[in-house]
Amino acid sequence: MKLDRKEILKALETITVAGEGSNMVESGAVQNVMTFGDEVVVDLVLSTPALHIKKRAEVDVMKAIHEKVYEKAKIKVNIKIQAPEKKQPEIKGKAIPGIKNIIAVASGKGGVGKSTVTANLAVTLSKMGFKVGILDADIYGPSAPIMFDVEAERPLSVTVNGKSKMKPVENYGVKILSIGFFTKPNQAVVWRGPMAAKALNQMIFDADWGELDFMLIDLPPGTGDIHLSIMQSLPITGSVIVSTPQNVALADAKKGVAMFQQESINVPVLGIVENMAYFTPEELPENKYYIFGQEGAKNLAADLKVPFLGEIPLVQSLRESGDIGRPAALQTATPLEAAFEEITRNMVQETVNRNKDLPPTEAIKITTMAGCSAVKKK
Repeated sequence: MKLDRKEILKALETITVAGEGSNMVESGAVQNVMTFGDEVVVDLVLSTPALHIKKRAEVDVMKAIHEKVYEKAKIKVNIKIQAPEKKQPEIKGKAIPGIKNIIAVASGKGGVGKSTVTANLAVTLSKMGFKVGILDADIYGPSAPIMFDVEAERPLSVTVNGKSKMKPVENYGVKILSIGFFTKPNQAVVWRGPMAAKALNQMIFDADWGELDFMLIDLPPGTGDIHLSIMQSLPITGSVIVSTPQNVALADAKKGVAMFQQESINVPVLGIVENMAYFTPEELPENKYYIFGQEGAKNLAADLKVPFLGEIPLVQSLRESGDIGRPAALQTATPLEAAFEEITRNMVQETVNRNKDLPPTEAIKITTMAGCSAVKKK
């Protein structure tokens, strides 16, 4: 009996590919079908190397042809494994007028110095001549007012195009808005997610940020509701992940990278910063003590194939400068200034590369039934 190729393809359309949700022909898994009398050769390409998936595909092909075409057909199934290509961050929406780049600074866990890194990146950008703003989105632990010595300041109300707007507080050439400006020092912020999101939206859209080359968003630790609210509201240019070298922090940093890279969010990761990379005592400036492990974040960046932006030593003056409200990067001719300049230059370069190679990112739409899904904003 001579087998008909069209009949075989029709039979294969009844087979669903594991993990695809579409049939074997529509999904492209069937690459070729050749017939020679009562013999048929089917070439398949699958995206998973799992042995049981391969075996199931082979059995399904044989069963479909035997039952729907010819029960005595001689069938050979060739299976090739081909991993799906990694999706590039897509063209999505328009940038917010006046703000050229929005960089989210995140960490998988608390206590790794994310706010310190954000503050010092901001002042270093300002020293380089960029117009910079910080949105302190760490609703439950705002620290920007302390780090910039503006705890006693309050945003002023200004009128822009007939609308009342908040004017950000400014120091060291950096514009700042934080929930810390609207709460008392001893007052805990006890808000559910929607209320926190509403407060963030007001600081984003009801503020007169003016022209900014960079807006840095100091996100809270973790991968939760605030992060989704921010990415729902803003077209994030890219993200910077802060970690310390030890395994506990690296495990959470990996989750932070995964959050930005998941398909429904798809925000480019500009790189990883290693904070507290080593301890250098003031009296022995040439000595390095790797208290938390050595080059953990650098190795993680290599494993995840994302850029490594640089490392920051654990020195006493870094903590002191944050406590007194004068970021360490404002110091001159110090190892800390050099470290933050290198990291900032690398971040700027990665931003330039990202903007050259990729289109703007769109704010994502959050849905309660399907999690996060990227859609074009109207």
